[in-house]
Amino acid sequence: MAKLKVGILGATGMVGQRFISLLENHPWFEVVTVAASPRSAGKTYEEAVGDRWKMTTPMPEAVKKLVVKNVNEVEAVAATVDFVFSAVDMTKDEIKAIEEAYAKTETPVVSNNSAHRWTPDVPMVVPEINPEHMKVIEFQKKRLGTLRGFVAVKPNCSIQSYAPVLTAWAEFEPYEVVATTYQAISGAGKTFKDWPEMEGNIIPFIGGEEEKSEKEPLRIWGEIKDGVIVPAVSPVITCQCIRVPVLNGHTAAVFVKFKKKATKEQLIEKLVSFKGVPQELGLPSAPKQFIQYLEEENRPQVALDVDYENGMGISVGRLREDSVYDWKFVGLSHNTVRGAAGGAVLCAELLKAQGYITEK
Repeated sequence: MAKLKVGILGATGMVGQRFISLLENHPWFEVVTVAASPRSAGKTYEEAVGDRWKMTTPMPEAVKKLVVKNVNEVEAVAATVDFVFSAVDMTKDEIKAIEEAYAKTETPVVSNNSAHRWTPDVPMVVPEINPEHMKVIEFQKKRLGTLRGFVAVKPNCSIQSYAPVLTAWAEFEPYEVVATTYQAISGAGKTFKDWPEMEGNIIPFIGGEEEKSEKEPLRIWGEIKDGVIVPAVSPVITCQCIRVPVLNGHTAAVFVKFKKKATKEQLIEKLVSFKGVPQELGLPSAPKQFIQYLEEENRPQVALDVDYENGMGISVGRLREDSVYDWKFVGLSHNTVRGAAGGAVLCAELLKAQGYITEK
């Protein structure tokens, strides 16, 4: 089977780099085009990135000599690929415009950006949770006037450590949730070398993050009505998001109230047995075990657990009854793998399996 040809928009940034490292030797997709801002255009990828390669693994040989295209030359980039991943660094309005421009060239766009997360006919998907939302693409294509071009997005990195857990517990009807997230610096596209003031420090503010963390799960749990996604109204979630001196891995401390009583054993069983379409289809990036439960009192830990299932799984621990809420737990997810590029790659695999992404 010939691999689908992929372009990376915003290829030189941290998420773009993560896409490139995750797609090395991918069984279905091959990176043939890298695009970035005009100042990088015309250089080889290796020259354009220079000393800013932020991954712990070396830059894949296959991309080093690719000549970076200008991301604003939409037709020229689109002509070389079957679909694109978007990780561009622009204003929200610019991102919306450029992603729709690519879609209108009949090039599907799978975006890591937040710009289109609330566009009513754009699916925002965690493939294990709401794969059926991709059906809204048919309505979006009518609006855009396209046959195969569309935009699909993945949600914010911060919600991955608790939204899947709450989904696994849906039958017990969680209705009120308090979550505090402890978020890694790579979520801001930084390493400690770029951001020395984060060492030994905590910053109790991440712009826009609390609203995303409270609202985006409800859109994921919503349903398609009249060609748009209508968010769920429950559970009510309130969040605080804190930046901590960790390179990769967002941890969440979460309190939950349920309408229906559940035992600890029932709750753990629901977590470890929870799977979705990616597991059933055996998608290449899907974790075999989506959620693991760790019995040790001092887990999950970033140092030990962030790379669980190649960074695509979720680790949960410290599930215990609470004196104010019903239950509390700690969750951990890899913010740039499951939470960003890896989650988008899994969305693209799902879209291929569902027939939305094909060869041009």
